[in-house]
Amino acid sequence: MMRVFIIIVAMSVVTMLPRLLPVWIVDKWRFPEWIGRFLEAVPYAALGALIFPGIITVVENRPEMGLIGGFVAVFLALKSRYTIVVILGAVLVVYWLIWINSCRLDMDVSVRNIVLNI
Repeated sequence: MMRVFIIIVAMSVVTMLPRLLPVWIVDKWRFPEWIGRFLEAVPYAALGALIFPGIITVVENRPEMGLIGGFVAVFLALKSRYTIVVILGAVLVVYWLIWINSCRLDMDVSVRNIVLNI
């Protein structure tokens, strides 16, 4: 039982260190201004690195649909203050593109059947 307790304490220390060290370092040291500007951009870069692969793979074998949805999201983010508008706008555009693409495929199949039956 003591071994389990030691493992839990060790895991909590290992989990807390990466969270507390940056707070301690930033509080004690003074960085040059250019490092401060760089560190302010890191969350946006990390968010982009997490989101971009999902944008490209949102529709299998059709990365342009996700990219169009991403561009719509960027445009709406610049124009709107509300996150829900950005999310809904991008999602609706991607679903609309999927719907348009499926209608076009259905029409291609219908035209092909008409031509083959003539």
